[in-house]
Amino acid sequence: MASQQYKQWSVVIASTTAFTVCFMVWMMFAVIGIPIKKNLDLNETQFGILVALPVLTGSLIRLPLGMWTDRFGGRIVFFILMLSTIVPIWMISRATEFWHFLVTGLFVGVAGGSFTVGIAYCARWFTRERQGFAMGIFGMGNTGAAVTKLVAPTIVVAYGWAMVPQVYAVVMIVTAILFWFFTFTDEQHATGAATVTVKEQLQVLKDSTVWRYSQYYSIVFGGYVALSLWMTKYYISEYGFDIQLAALLAAGFSIPGGVLRAIGGWFSDKYGAHFITWWVLWISLVCLFFLSYPQTEFTILTVSGPKTFHIGLGPTLFTIIMFTMGIAFAIGKASVFKYISDDYPHNIGVVSGVVGLAGGMGGFILPIMFGALVDLTGVRSSAFMLMFGIVWVSLMWMYLTEVRPLSIAEGKKHPEPAHFS
Repeated sequence: MASQQYKQWSVVIASTTAFTVCFMVWMMFAVIGIPIKKNLDLNETQFGILVALPVLTGSLIRLPLGMWTDRFGGRIVFFILMLSTIVPIWMISRATEFWHFLVTGLFVGVAGGSFTVGIAYCARWFTRERQGFAMGIFGMGNTGAAVTKLVAPTIVVAYGWAMVPQVYAVVMIVTAILFWFFTFTDEQHATGAATVTVKEQLQVLKDSTVWRYSQYYSIVFGGYVALSLWMTKYYISEYGFDIQLAALLAAGFSIPGGVLRAIGGWFSDKYGAHFITWWVLWISLVCLFFLSYPQTEFTILTVSGPKTFHIGLGPTLFTIIMFTMGIAFAIGKASVFKYISDDYPHNIGVVSGVVGLAGGMGGFILPIMFGALVDLTGVRSSAFMLMFGIVWVSLMWMYLTEVRPLSIAEGKKHPEPAHFS
């Protein structure tokens, strides 16, 4: 008979591994989309739709998946989800027309819903004091985006892009089998104690706090997904790198965005979700300010004649700033879900489904907007300009709903002493 501690960590490790593979699949078009774009002669907007469409399905399905997880348990829902993606993944290798890729991408996108299932499943195995850390470990599966950037380009160069979905389909089968054998059904669902109704679950949609958390997550996760999809293409277009070097440098953003999520969970347990999220947004805003500045040449008339200067981020400085923002996003993803485990301990699944849906929709909409902005303005850094504005709005919302009320409450607790003349 396995001990409770063994079950806890077996569930977390198996779920994190499964989520990593699901995220690899979800981000697949970030790499194979580049040769597909060339073969089909797609413009930037069409490329944005191609890479983002799997994110749409993975986002929309998160709410029902969260509800099913609360009702039936994470183990069975996660297992069935993985099995449902295997055939669509393989079919991508057979696609020849643009609409073929869009349709198969929609079905493959279901893999992105695994986050909502796994985060609620893992959280149920730990006490409230350790849920932030446990969810942070599970969230490290986001490194699947980096794994794809490291592995897929090598496969593309050696065997062609069609081999990538074939390899991933086999990996998904093996992962699903191992997941089933190394996980357990949590006690609440094993005893049939989970009796929450759909009506009760949907009550969270009326909660303005849930939507505020959704806004935060649309940045730290939606922005992470969007940039993970966009960066390989950005490095190729902006700096002229080949696909392998571009994907390797793009992984510099994706790796910390996943690996450091456990640290974000630990920080959130120790210092609180509000404090960590506030500083994450500020750091992101500063990074995006510098990333937004386009490559610029200007001429100054001097006493000795005109002189031309160039201002713009080189690839080294650009990568360092992206790496910094990747760290901030990783910590922020964990801190937002610490909010959820603190405020909604009994319906983590459905709340994380709503918040995850919002984050995923950010990951779907942003790449399309990135492509449209480049087609419209011709300025590649317009993607970062857009994100700068979104983060600024979120900071203002957070100030008005959390920081300012907290300051007023503290002022009432400690009124200024009376002064007599």
